[in-house]
Amino acid sequence: MADLINVNNEIEQNDAMINGAYVLMDSLVRNGTKHIFGYPGGAILPIYDELFFWEKDKLIKHVLVRHEQGAIHAADAYARSSGKIGVCFATSGPGATNLVTGIATAQMDSVPLVIITGQVARSFIGTDAFQETDIFGITLPIVKHSYVVREAKSLVEIIPEAFYIAKNGRPGPILIDIPKDVGLETVPDYYPIKKKQVITSRYYRFDHYTSQSKLEQACQLIRQASQPLAYVGGGAVIANAAKEIEELVNYFRLPITNTLTGKGSINESNRFSLGMLGMHGTAYANFAVSECDLLLAIGARFDDRVTGKLDEFACRAKVIHIDIDAAEVGKNRVPEIAIIGDVRKILQELISIERNRPPFISINAKYWRKRIRYWQRAYPLLIPRPKDALSPQHVIHTLGRIAPNAYFTTDVGQHQMWAAQFIQCKQRRWMSSAGLGTMGYGLPAAIGTQFAFPDDVVICISGDASFQMNLQELGTIAQYNLPIKIALINNKWQGMVRQWQQAFYDNRYSNSSMAEGMPDFVRLANSYQIKAHSVNSPDGLEEAIDMMINTEGPVLIDFQVVSDENCYPMVAPGKSNDQMVGVVPDLEKQSKLLELDNESLSKS
Repeated sequence: MADLINVNNEIEQNDAMINGAYVLMDSLVRNGTKHIFGYPGGAILPIYDELFFWEKDKLIKHVLVRHEQGAIHAADAYARSSGKIGVCFATSGPGATNLVTGIATAQMDSVPLVIITGQVARSFIGTDAFQETDIFGITLPIVKHSYVVREAKSLVEIIPEAFYIAKNGRPGPILIDIPKDVGLETVPDYYPIKKKQVITSRYYRFDHYTSQSKLEQACQLIRQASQPLAYVGGGAVIANAAKEIEELVNYFRLPITNTLTGKGSINESNRFSLGMLGMHGTAYANFAVSECDLLLAIGARFDDRVTGKLDEFACRAKVIHIDIDAAEVGKNRVPEIAIIGDVRKILQELISIERNRPPFISINAKYWRKRIRYWQRAYPLLIPRPKDALSPQHVIHTLGRIAPNAYFTTDVGQHQMWAAQFIQCKQRRWMSSAGLGTMGYGLPAAIGTQFAFPDDVVICISGDASFQMNLQELGTIAQYNLPIKIALINNKWQGMVRQWQQAFYDNRYSNSSMAEGMPDFVRLANSYQIKAHSVNSPDGLEEAIDMMINTEGPVLIDFQVVSDENCYPMVAPGKSNDQMVGVVPDLEKQSKLLELDNESLSKS
């Protein structure tokens, strides 16, 4: 049916041929959808039948995953990396429920998705029919908005509306549940809805007005602060505000730290960047947030993995909180100045205000930067280099150094934190489940990222435990010959679980070892016709990574690292950020650094 129209022009009306499935596909294409990640099944077959024609005419591409969770994680990373809206399909019942973890992942990290699920025919709803599940009710707490389509003609409005809601304001996942017979129902007098019509017809408003006086007050607080710190979260990445953040930081000479989702919000090689803060953040970032007198929070939500003991988080600081979601401002920490709206636009306004003021000079902040330099030198991130064994930090640091422009996806656990510590990413080149902490995310996320950027290097950093949660997606990689590079950090443990059991449960390693039943990952990859080999020593590490990056097609390397390495620094639950485990002060070194800093202060 897709050959009936040119999607760039008005529809050539043929009412007998226009059904709900056609309206869906037409609306998806008109709203910019290039890829759909999905898995067919009975209730969604009318939609897949229509999809056949649209794929045949090369108007859209469907990616067949091996599990519905793979579909939604791939769509999620497609959205994170590209800034577009990810789309996925699943059938009713188990197909839909297999999406739940991915929906919650996207909701926690503010990822714009449009999720299409099939449903049993309208006459069977409520009868406990085969593969009937109330996915609308199940997902209500974890979506931004959702629909159950009662008649085919309503799809005309629902689809463009869903795309608008998913992307505007704080982004999030939208669920659209479509009964099987709705896809087959004829839609007379079909005329597509344009984007402007969505806004004007429903009076959706996601813009917020912030008074000029608040912006000027914020600038004044930054100017007056002697120990200022910028704290940047995922909202800054979503807003594509990297350029504005860099300009603001350089202008005010403002030390800056980021959350896990905030990676890429500024070039981490910037001299004012302190890397990630929080539970496994850098020591110097955590010291800085504990002693700052002004905290400029940009697109961040003060979550527990960042703040540690909340009442001691930046307890000496006045807070300026900039966020698009009014519900987040004041939820965990009441700010002195709240600025609600698009992060990028607000930063542009702040910069504009400063351009009309006398040049900024801060003598007091000079001494603050000196202290931070001292912390950076005295408490660096450490890379263990055992003589005859391979440390995970060494592997990950080398990956980041050899492929600085790659897109990185991770799973969850120790390897995720080491990657956050040692890899410096550009904007939208870091895909990782933060809020929900979803193991199994990394491999399908790499698939979505690779489809978004087919000519770029995509590296999936995974752990042996996380990898086994969605390893079936090697089949998807093989089917489409995706050149994804998989770096498997294999310590034969659920690494972070083992670390916590060691630290807080008196070395009782209850069901955290993965050694028994561990597959041969090289042979597993080879069974999918994916090139693979293992590395277990520092000798030849760089050569192995070079080979992986420069080999055509997909490659997996099983990095067999030391099994008992712990991820430090670490803020224990209930402790403040300056009470880190794994940070041992070197008093002699500190004394020397203080002398050096006193000599160089006048030159800074």
